Amino acid sequence: MSGPMALEPGGPEQDTLALRLATGRAPAVRGSDQHTLALVRPGHDVRREAIDRLAAELADRVAPAVHPYEVAALLESEGLTGEVIAQRYGHRDLFSLATALYERVPRSFPDPPRPADPWRPDHVRCALRGALFALPGLAYALAGHLLPAEGTVRALVVAGLLSWAWNQALGHRAYLRLTTGRREAGRTLAKGAPVGALAATAAGVWLAGSGAAALAVTAQSGYLAAAGVLLVLGRERLLLAALAPVTAGAATLPWWDPGDVLRAGLPLLSLLGAVTAAGWALRGALGTAPAPNAARPHPLGSLPYGLFGLAAGSLVFLAGRHHPWAVVVLTLSMGPAEWLLYRYRGLSVAALRSTATPAGFRVRSAAVLAGCLLAYLGPLLPAALLVDADPVTLLLLAAVLWTSLLLQAFGVAWLPAVLCLTAAAGTGTVLLAGLPPGPATALALCCGGAALCLTASVLRLLGRPAAHA
Repeated sequence: MSGPMALEPGGPEQDTLALRLATGRAPAVRGSDQHTLALVRPGHDVRREAIDRLAAELADRVAPAVHPYEVAALLESEGLTGEVIAQRYGHRDLFSLATALYERVPRSFPDPPRPADPWRPDHVRCALRGALFALPGLAYALAGHLLPAEGTVRALVVAGLLSWAWNQALGHRAYLRLTTGRREAGRTLAKGAPVGALAATAAGVWLAGSGAAALAVTAQSGYLAAAGVLLVLGRERLLLAALAPVTAGAATLPWWDPGDVLRAGLPLLSLLGAVTAAGWALRGALGTAPAPNAARPHPLGSLPYGLFGLAAGSLVFLAGRHHPWAVVVLTLSMGPAEWLLYRYRGLSVAALRSTATPAGFRVRSAAVLAGCLLAYLGPLLPAALLVDADPVTLLLLAAVLWTSLLLQAFGVAWLPAVLCLTAAAGTGTVLLAGLPPGPATALALCCGGAALCLTASVLRLLGRPAAHA
């Protein structure tokens, strides 16, 4: 046989073996069954109306069918028997009625329901993390005047930069281990956080000129290590509770002087709370079941993240030398920056679903990037003017930080690390050597060049559909 066998009773043979009337008058043909010549029986119009009503009732389920057999399966699931089909609808069997419905209802293939956004950001968590980045600065407002001017700032800056670099690398490694299990991430943090705190403390104490400055360096390094542990393990609310003493004390400063004892004691109380909370969180993580055959990532894989932390901290310090409030603005913007990182990924996935060509996706990807950058940098312009900071430098530095974090989110780590290190080294060289055009202009030029290169890299690397598949 050269073709498929007909599975319906009454196939093409009905066209040749059809009943012919002796009068020679052609019988009426039912519109719902073009394959079979049948006589119009009494009640034909009533049955046609019944078929029309049935087609209207099942239109939403018949329209997506690609073959009458699918309609037949639907009718069978509705419980229609051969007797009902013959008496109510005037068709000989299930397949005949299914063919009639299939021909009556136009084909319509609705789009599948839009899946949930896998990158939908947690608004509360992003806002909370932004606040947690800024609230520790209140400790300096409380206890700053208790510290000697000589050597304190230098020691705190050096210890802070080392802590930033170490915690960035440690956080990346811990997040990699967290994909294996909380116990493995807890072990990484339990080993790495104390080492980073001790290294930063040693570097800062060596530069400190007094015991008070050394104590401040130790407290700062210990807090940053504990905060890093809590943030990686998702314990932001515990960290917020630990910062309550500092926050409450700083809130009273415009109206009341708490005195030297409280100025020194409240930051130490917050430090104790953060360290205790970090220890409790680590204990819970270490108490979970170990993952079998857990592979350890290579330590050098986290190196570019640490270098980026060092470079980003250096750029922020250089921007805050003459405009300390610019640092506050950048710190507060880290919450919205993290939220926009999620939005970029979600919008990119939506663009991937709605475009059919690589060129079209590249255009949509560029529009998504432009929208996210405008949403991030837009509020920073009035904030820079409000604190009397250079808006150009602040916006360029913010663009560098956000595009670097975006590339890191997609696993591109060395490129932003090298570009940020180059910008920091160039500005630092101009500052230390006293070269023209001056550190402020050099910072703007270096950040502008780095922002341009990073934006071009994002368009090139993340403008491909494969990066978001």
